[in-house]
Amino acid sequence: MFQQFSFNHVLYMLTGLGWTIGLAAIALVGGSIAGSLLTLMRVSSNPVLSRLAQFYIFIVQGTPLLVTLFIAYFGASYLGFAVAPLTAIAVAFSFYAAAFLGDIWRGAIQSVPAGQSEGAHALGLSRAHAMRYIIVPQAIRIATPPTVGFFVQLIKNTSLASVVGIVELTRTSQIVSNATFKPLEVYLTAALFYFLVCFPITLFSRSLERRLSV
Repeated sequence: MFQQFSFNHVLYMLTGLGWTIGLAAIALVGGSIAGSLLTLMRVSSNPVLSRLAQFYIFIVQGTPLLVTLFIAYFGASYLGFAVAPLTAIAVAFSFYAAAFLGDIWRGAIQSVPAGQSEGAHALGLSRAHAMRYIIVPQAIRIATPPTVGFFVQLIKNTSLASVVGIVELTRTSQIVSNATFKPLEVYLTAALFYFLVCFPITLFSRSLERRLSV
């Protein structure tokens, strides 16, 4: 006997939305920290560090996120470590986000005209000071749109977390759909939830772009 799609089901889906937002936030924080390190390695004058970062980015970007999740979760178990699903997801998503954010930010830094660095050096600024006060502020303007775009994509990719037992928005939608046999209504509701989360982020990004370009 199928249930009627009701407000209680919507509330249950909202709990999944909370997990979706939480997972995306974890991935963004972890990915930003690791991505910053990768960016510094990529723009470093040390060829070894630059090549190592480039190799990491090449491998992770060429591997599906689902495979990365399986490696983080089942790989740790294979090595004899008991890893909680949330820990495995946090690691996998952070490593995945780091590869893309590191590449985005590296491209933004390198797209700043070379004359800016030359002018900074002519003024006697060190490389670190030139990066901090001249290059990075300009690179932030360039990097904002693709960074926000990637974060929106990351929110949608959290649907893969269900494969290791996390009940996020897409998984709760599947459960409700199976219980009510109302897939159209359920998935339209899920799509609305995703839109209500992603659209304000896009608007904030556009507002931030306008402020940074002043």
